[in-house]
Amino acid sequence: MTQAPLLALHSVSKRFGPIEVLHGVDLSLHPGQVHALIGENGAGKSTTMKILSGYYPPTSGQVLSNGKAVRFGSLHEGELAGIVMIHQEFNLAEQLTVEQNMFLGRELRRGLLLDKTEMRRVTRQQLARINCDIDPDTPVSRLSNSDKQMVEIAKALSRDARVLIMDEPTAVLTTRETAILFEQVRALRAAGTAVLFTSHKLDEVKDISDQVTIMRDGAVVHAGPTSEITEDAMATAMVGRDVSDLYPAKPATPPDAPVALSVRALTVPGYAQDIGFDLRQGEILGIGGLIGSGRTETMEGLVALRPAHAERVTLFGEDRHFRTPGAAQTAGLCYLTEDRKMRGLLLGRGMRENLTLQTLHKFGRPFIDTGKEEAALTAAISEFDIRAPDRGVAVGNLSGGNQQKLLLAKVMLSEPRVLIVDEPTRGIDIGTKQQIYTFLRTLAAAGHAIIVISSEMPELIGLSDRVMVMRLGRISGFAEGAAMNEETIVRLSMGLDPQAAPSLSEETR
Repeated sequence: MTQAPLLALHSVSKRFGPIEVLHGVDLSLHPGQVHALIGENGAGKSTTMKILSGYYPPTSGQVLSNGKAVRFGSLHEGELAGIVMIHQEFNLAEQLTVEQNMFLGRELRRGLLLDKTEMRRVTRQQLARINCDIDPDTPVSRLSNSDKQMVEIAKALSRDARVLIMDEPTAVLTTRETAILFEQVRALRAAGTAVLFTSHKLDEVKDISDQVTIMRDGAVVHAGPTSEITEDAMATAMVGRDVSDLYPAKPATPPDAPVALSVRALTVPGYAQDIGFDLRQGEILGIGGLIGSGRTETMEGLVALRPAHAERVTLFGEDRHFRTPGAAQTAGLCYLTEDRKMRGLLLGRGMRENLTLQTLHKFGRPFIDTGKEEAALTAAISEFDIRAPDRGVAVGNLSGGNQQKLLLAKVMLSEPRVLIVDEPTRGIDIGTKQQIYTFLRTLAAAGHAIIVISSEMPELIGLSDRVMVMRLGRISGFAEGAAMNEETIVRLSMGLDPQAAPSLSEETR
């Protein structure tokens, strides 16, 4: 017999002004169960979770706690009721230390003084619980995104929640970190905690959840045991269309296609050494490797976002030496950052300002032609299928998928000939992934050359023509053709003998 839910929504709707974003949502979280909530970006998942946790009140319907109607006035009131939420956006004070963030607003005291000894002990204990060896004295601003997420998780686990809500907790985690997190989730389930979990990685949903609720356009379109629905059926329910052909066809790159970008002996001090490759016009080159292999830093060095030097870099046959990212952009080499929220977009500003910021010279000097900017935004909304409640919305209020499409549109205004895209679909639903994959392949077919850095193995294999694998700041090999498979890429990533892979292309570096 199923136990009564610890927390539930009954016929909940939510309006923001005249726009209704949730329509009669029902959801029940039971003790000792992991419940997955999935859907496209913009389907209403985050709004649903924020209502459950007390961040938003419902416009209509009821929030039920232990069967009784409740109305939390804030996240703090929700936490007092045992409901803890790990947000998709980091909720950390960047300039404070890990320890200070762990206890911010709930500091431990010994009399009138802070009990720093106990806070240090508990911080170390909670970090060790998830196999995280971060120094508690480290300022959060110095942490990687994955380490920040581990701190968020440790902070949430320390609060002994009876209901734990996790909004995309694995989006920036490595495979190992995800496995550690899931060990903790299973332990919480065994202890009777109700867990609500969202992820765009459907294999994770199948692995960790007992129940799944699928949302589309603000409404629940499926609810039931996870064991009774396949990943393909989940994807179809999410987007309302067949997404079995997730990756577009890959026409072979002609062997005599012009070399768009040639790099020889590129070194990024402290991160990468002796990097060399050729990228042909119309080709998509994937870059794989473990976190910390130097993939992102190498490309940042190439476009002058980091100090770097190279024996030679040529762009369409011309020798180049980029002193600034603007010089690389002007030459036609553009980089799309993996961190769209902190480095790619101004979250507090509107879509128009974000779209044109990188190319303001195209919109008038000394005064900006806002009419021309609005026309560019209209074109971008249409071309990239950017979905927003209105044109003036702050970019931080857009879903992750729509933020990523806006970032792509922003970069494309620079008219790049060679485009580097770092983690193009991190934290994005499967429908938007399909759109981005199609856009990148169409771009390649039009003669552009593209580099894709990705931590997702299926994405690397499904999208790329070849994969360059890095390890410890060096190229460990290139995989293509029949050898472009998980076995080859994993072997190269781990530093195993490349010849043990099915086959490996030899490329002069």
